[in-house]
Amino acid sequence: MSDVIRLSGTTVSAPDAIALARFYAEITAGEALGDAGWATVTGPYGEIGVQGVPDHQPPTWPGGEVPMQMHLDFFVDDLVATGARVLAAGATRFEHQPNEDHCVVYADPAGHPFCLSTWETAKLG
Repeated sequence: MSDVIRLSGTTVSAPDAIALARFYAEITAGEALGDAGWATVTGPYGEIGVQGVPDHQPPTWPGGEVPMQMHLDFFVDDLVATGARVLAAGATRFEHQPNEDHCVVYADPAGHPFCLSTWETAKLG
């Protein structure tokens, strides 16, 4: 036994867990498993959990009545090509874009903001 804590994944809320999991599986070449109450997306670059919350209220971004509590970042090579893919899968592009030269902000079908970015997240070693 040890007291090591390892990040296992990230969980987001949605009105229908498996529907949102299928969206993320489609855009990440992953696999969605579960049902409307709980689902996971497992893919080549990580895992996302989705918890069904019947009264889910999507955050308003960049500000508003329902604050953003988190967002997901995805590293991509081509903002235009991957942007077209996520739009075709059901995402919507936010009008407000603070860093459009290297990062584009979208909403998933449950309203959670996520970014496609050509800047890879810094890794601490």
